[in-house]
Amino acid sequence: MEQLDGGRALSFCGNNSTAYSVKNGVLNNPCFVDALNLVPHVFLLFITFPILFIGWGSQSSKVQIHHNTWLHFPGHNMRWILTFLLLLVHVCEFSEGIVCNMVMGTNHLHLFMPAFMGFVAATTSVVYYHNIETSNFPKLLLVLFIYWVLAFITKSIKLWKFAEDKGAAQYLRLYITALLVILYGLLMAVEINVIRVRKYVFFANPQKVKPPEDLQDLGVRFLQPFVNLLSKATYWWMNPLIIGAHKRPIELKKIGKLPIAMRALTNYLRLKDAYEDQRTPEDPDRSPSIWRSMYRAFGRPILLSSTFRYLADLLGFAGPLCISRIVQQLNSEKDVPEGNTTVTHFENYHMSSYELLQNSSILAVLLFLALILQRTFLQASYYVTIETGINMRGALLAMIYNKILRLSTSNMSMGEMTLGQINNLVAIETNQLMWFLFLCPNLWAMPVQIVMGIILLRHFMGSSALVGAAVIVLLAPVQYLIATKLADTQKITLEHSTDRVKKTTEILKGIKLLKLYAWENIFCDSVEETRGKELTSLRTFAFYTSMSIFMNAAIPIAAVLATFVTYHILNKGGPSPSQAFAALSLFHILVTPLFLLSTVVRFAVKALVSVQKLGEFLQSDEIGDDSWRNGDISVSFEAGKKPMGMTKAINRKQPMRYQMDNYEQPTRRQMRPSETEDVAVKVTGGSFTWGNNLLTLSDINIRIPTGQLTMIVGQVGCGKSSLLLAMLGEMQAIEGGVYWSKQPDCEVIHEGNISKNRNSVAYAAQKSWLLNATVEENITFGSPFNKQRYKAVIDACSLQPDIDLLPFGDQTEIGERGINLSGGQRQRICVARALYQNTNIVFLDDPFSALDIHLSDHLMQEGILKFLQDDKRTVVLVTHKLQYLIHADWIIAMKDGTVLREGTLKDIQTHDIELYDHWKTLMNRQDQGLEKDIQQDSQTTLERKTLRRAFYSREAKNQIDDEDEEEEAEEEDDDNFSTTTNRRSKIPWKVCWCYLSSGGFFMVFLMIFSKLLKHSVIVAIDYWLANWTSKINNSAETDMYINGTRPTNTAVQDSYYLLVFIILCAAGITLCLITSLTVEFLGLSAATNLHHNLLNKIIHAPIRFFDITPLGQILNRFSADTNIIDQHIPSTLESLTRSTLLCLSGIGVIASITPIFLVALVPLAVAFYFIQKYFRVASKDLQDLDDSTQLPLLCHFSETAEGLTTIRAFRHEARFKQRMLELTDTNNTAYLFLSAANRWLEVRTDYLGAVIVLAAAAASIWSFHYGLHPGGLVGLGLTYALTVTNYLNWVVRNLADLEVQMAAVKKVNSFLSTESENYEGSMDASQVPENWPQDGEIKIQGLCVRYDPMLKPVLKHVNAYIKPGQKVGICGRTGSGKSSLSLAFFNMVDIFEGKIIIDGIDICKLPLQTLRSRLSIILQDPVLFSGSIRFNLDPEKMCTDDRLWEALEIAQLKNMVKALPGGLDAVVTEGGENFSVGQRQLFCLARAFVRKSSIFIMDEATASIDMATENILQKVVMTAFADRTVVTIAHRVHTILTADLVIVMKRGNIMEYDKPETLLEQEDGMFASFVKADM
Repeated sequence: MEQLDGGRALSFCGNNSTAYSVKNGVLNNPCFVDALNLVPHVFLLFITFPILFIGWGSQSSKVQIHHNTWLHFPGHNMRWILTFLLLLVHVCEFSEGIVCNMVMGTNHLHLFMPAFMGFVAATTSVVYYHNIETSNFPKLLLVLFIYWVLAFITKSIKLWKFAEDKGAAQYLRLYITALLVILYGLLMAVEINVIRVRKYVFFANPQKVKPPEDLQDLGVRFLQPFVNLLSKATYWWMNPLIIGAHKRPIELKKIGKLPIAMRALTNYLRLKDAYEDQRTPEDPDRSPSIWRSMYRAFGRPILLSSTFRYLADLLGFAGPLCISRIVQQLNSEKDVPEGNTTVTHFENYHMSSYELLQNSSILAVLLFLALILQRTFLQASYYVTIETGINMRGALLAMIYNKILRLSTSNMSMGEMTLGQINNLVAIETNQLMWFLFLCPNLWAMPVQIVMGIILLRHFMGSSALVGAAVIVLLAPVQYLIATKLADTQKITLEHSTDRVKKTTEILKGIKLLKLYAWENIFCDSVEETRGKELTSLRTFAFYTSMSIFMNAAIPIAAVLATFVTYHILNKGGPSPSQAFAALSLFHILVTPLFLLSTVVRFAVKALVSVQKLGEFLQSDEIGDDSWRNGDISVSFEAGKKPMGMTKAINRKQPMRYQMDNYEQPTRRQMRPSETEDVAVKVTGGSFTWGNNLLTLSDINIRIPTGQLTMIVGQVGCGKSSLLLAMLGEMQAIEGGVYWSKQPDCEVIHEGNISKNRNSVAYAAQKSWLLNATVEENITFGSPFNKQRYKAVIDACSLQPDIDLLPFGDQTEIGERGINLSGGQRQRICVARALYQNTNIVFLDDPFSALDIHLSDHLMQEGILKFLQDDKRTVVLVTHKLQYLIHADWIIAMKDGTVLREGTLKDIQTHDIELYDHWKTLMNRQDQGLEKDIQQDSQTTLERKTLRRAFYSREAKNQIDDEDEEEEAEEEDDDNFSTTTNRRSKIPWKVCWCYLSSGGFFMVFLMIFSKLLKHSVIVAIDYWLANWTSKINNSAETDMYINGTRPTNTAVQDSYYLLVFIILCAAGITLCLITSLTVEFLGLSAATNLHHNLLNKIIHAPIRFFDITPLGQILNRFSADTNIIDQHIPSTLESLTRSTLLCLSGIGVIASITPIFLVALVPLAVAFYFIQKYFRVASKDLQDLDDSTQLPLLCHFSETAEGLTTIRAFRHEARFKQRMLELTDTNNTAYLFLSAANRWLEVRTDYLGAVIVLAAAAASIWSFHYGLHPGGLVGLGLTYALTVTNYLNWVVRNLADLEVQMAAVKKVNSFLSTESENYEGSMDASQVPENWPQDGEIKIQGLCVRYDPMLKPVLKHVNAYIKPGQKVGICGRTGSGKSSLSLAFFNMVDIFEGKIIIDGIDICKLPLQTLRSRLSIILQDPVLFSGSIRFNLDPEKMCTDDRLWEALEIAQLKNMVKALPGGLDAVVTEGGENFSVGQRQLFCLARAFVRKSSIFIMDEATASIDMATENILQKVVMTAFADRTVVTIAHRVHTILTADLVIVMKRGNIMEYDKPETLLEQEDGMFASFVKADM
């Protein structure tokens, strides 16, 4: 005591002489006891500060380096929670001390000084602990242990002294002290526990502890599970990521890997166990319940989240309670009551607990703390459900994927499980379950919240509150109804928009044809018609959306109105301000759960459906042993002789079935040593079915000799492919079995020393199947890359020329999302994959079907005979090309699902002469075809040509490509840091303006005006309420004092107030309706205009645009971007404007009531600005990452489902599973980070909101003490402050969303600036004669043509003259400009010099529509549109049926069309897939015949027709078109030998120009050499 000097001591114990007396014993002096309490705190500060400073100095960069040692000591969370409570109690103690000190005249430091020091010490202790934990140095914890013990002892003494006092039970300080003693005791226990577990002191061998393995792996960046509790609650660990996003975008590298506990594999195993456990031994076939397994696997976190949710909801009611108390306080605040409640303890004043809650400043602080806690709990609850939802989605995806790999093929082909269903399971059902999980705590939290709210309302407002509550509850079902209607409308809209996208795709694929036939407007109209239907349902959608928004905004107004009117009627007067504002804020709290409840119920219903679908899928047939069960036959057919009969089929899946962890290749099916070593596969007595109990293959007995070439031949549909699949175990065996011989284990080949992998069969299916990967990855297919081998395979499949054309060689992405290859190219890649795999057995299913003759020969010679046979691999080849039979070592001939013959060609020749002769005639026919077929411009060159055109001048494409790339480039140039930062955080105002202006200025004006009006009316309602209640209150009080009764004038005044209140409320409700409608319909008109302009621009763009813009990119504008503009932007815009205006009006109200509040607003505004600025950038990046990682995942699923047989034949299941898990984890990481970033933002804005409430309360109390305004308005200010908290984060979230969505508008806009073709021409359409061109005379003068002003000309100074009715042939090598010339007739290319004159009119002057509709052309690639045959021949609906039949007859199609159901109205599927390529080409011919024009151009039109048909066509063209000018661009020279005139072109110039006979006489001429090559 002595060391405290006089002055300090004076104030420490007050300046009363008795305060220092120690007569009654030292401990009986309360001041001394308080001083004693200071000792431990001071001790802790003295010891820890030096340690902390030394530590801080050495660990400046600790976060980066030490994140692998973030190791929690035992009791980590407990300690943090206890410390928080300790801080809270210290705050109470401190405030109590301050209040008591104010009451006693002199300063008594000892009342609050120890509490303040205790607060500082508790804070220090937790900082100190955190630093020890991160540096993993537990010995230093001893300091804390000593502190807890000392504090516990000193506080206990104080408590004991209090307890001795008689009247102590009523004062607060007793309870505070008791709480502190308990907390210190508990903390002491936590500390002892750490010593017990870690044994770092008092024990000989301290425990060695390693950090969790996740943290040893530096790739894990998602630290939420590993940081301390404070950082967990506030997402502090995300700061570097979110702030860093400003400098450079967040990439996948930056977000790293998932922690082990959240990976899909971990969760899959959890779910799988819970699922499989339900299969009891008694009832193995019972279908397990998915709900139960989900609950078992993920139930606990959901319970935790619900607990947080309940806590948050209960704390949420603190707001209204505190507001009502504060308003009551301020309204009735007289001076502090004297004497009556004062309790003295050794002449010290202490207050009772009731009094503490009477003090408005303390209430304000309590309100602040309650808000902070409520928000923290709420965000924690959200986070836990989201994390669980993501985990569950990962698990479900893995489960679905495993099931896909085991689906029986018959399921897929019999249409029980379509690809679409599987894609829906992956894309829709799992997401719906995830969303349901996000929302499910609401299911049980909301009813509680609603009931509590109604009870409190009843407490404040009496029975009239029930009327208001009834309004809310009764309108909830209406909202549910609206919500279901919305979902239905969305479905309809979706159907229309898929339809529209399908039509648009067709247009874009056939755009060249449409332009050449001048049909673009017809097709454009059909799209517009579908779009019209879509817009009608969008209009309904907009209407329902605005209804739901309106309900949401109007319900609280209606409820308040009902309540106050009833109150008025029942009580003959208005409520007091404290009641009124408590009721107002309660209504605001109640609306949210009711609004959300409808959504949650809807999701619950959807989730039930999804689970049912998932259950059905998981129960569907599997391949292997399950398929034995389906055939109702006893399995033990030949039990004695062949014990291994079925192993192949069963073991097929056994090894892979349960342990997904042991990722080795499954062991090969067990095999019995075969009697004959030289048989690779043997089928005996086999009958196989696809699972519909119809035998596809019956009585099969075959053997495949080892190391030889076996060919399987037969007519179409006789079961050749099925035989291969049966050997691979994809079909259900009804009897018999498939035996695979065991091979000697390994032999080393010289090249590359790779042992042959015996476990798998290299299989090339008939329908080619590519991965979305590079060409190289598609060929190596997971095998190690070996350069020589790779080169050899590519040469054998003649893929090199195709690879050279691709923009990035064999590193080009192909597949759905990459470059579209033609059928032949795809098939050759699949064959290459089979060749490259180092397997012993190769199955090729008709690899020649899409190849022309050269390639087939090359592949046969180089690939099959040389490459495969040299390796002594067993090859099974299914083919139609009988001329290759001479190469076969063994032939299997099939007919109608049985084996007709088996043996070598010699055997068949001797034993089955009939069959041999039949083959011979067929072979001869093919051979003749062969001789004619060898011409240099084959189908393949054609394919390569289209490929080349697609990438023609990448440079120009890159200029037109999305501007995004340009921006990125600019950013790289600007090392100047600030500019990049600005660009990334700028809000795209220009785009927003463009969007709004396409909605129409009137709508924009209406929207802004009605919005502002609505918000002013809402403020007016609340302001009027405040005025009314406080006036009544004051007048009622004063009047009561005067004459004890309520005078009449108040009643009159009251009813006047009520009337205005009703009018205002009605106005507010109508305005709500108007604004919600205007925003939605503004969005709708913007969407209508944007799509209309986009479609018109693109359809009328020059053909060049389509050559250089990838189809996918254009389609994206029509599908994804249009969808965003249609459905998402309006609601985001609405939400953004609403929340912004609510926040602004709230802040405005507070500031107008208490102007001093503006001082606090400045730092808050700055903080808010920075939070939103950083968050928007980071959120955009994370959203992009989420989108871009989702696509590969979905693609991987659909890829797997398509290529099931291939994957299973190759035995690559494990590799594909691994890939799926990686993709799922990547997507889940992105999604987790995105939701964590949202939590980061919400915690920050919620805390800001809490500070706003505190500032508003403080400002009101402060102003009130200086008598600045009546109390009613305080309630108004605080109610508004509370709503601001709710809406702050929405402002930022909506801003970020809008920014992402505006990118869609920006992309659409970038296409709106493309140039259109010049459709007008210099002549008027009326000046052109009706029947022009009558004769068909063509003059070409000095013609120069280029595709684009930036490019070199493709035709240079071409001159020619074609007489009316002449048949002209144009030939030349690929790229000589033949096709460009044909395009020039239609003015499709840029004619920059010279002219083409047809019948005396220069075509450049004609309107395009006229010119193109008067000529006709047949293109090299046939294009058909979905619709009827009639529509394909004559979309303009101009011709009679007779004319159409005539055209079909000319094109040799009449009989075929007659046989079709519906004749001319028969259906053509998308792209004409239901006809063969040859038939499609004939339809295109018929289409050209329908148009009776005197000039007819054939551009390599007979490339895909067989010889016989082609000859017929040639004759027809000669006869039917005897009087017309025909220009044929030939790629088989013999087709133009009969022409009147031949033009030979080379590099854009005409080399030879004469009659064919004359040209043939010039031995060394080009034409002659062509013909020689062709013979």
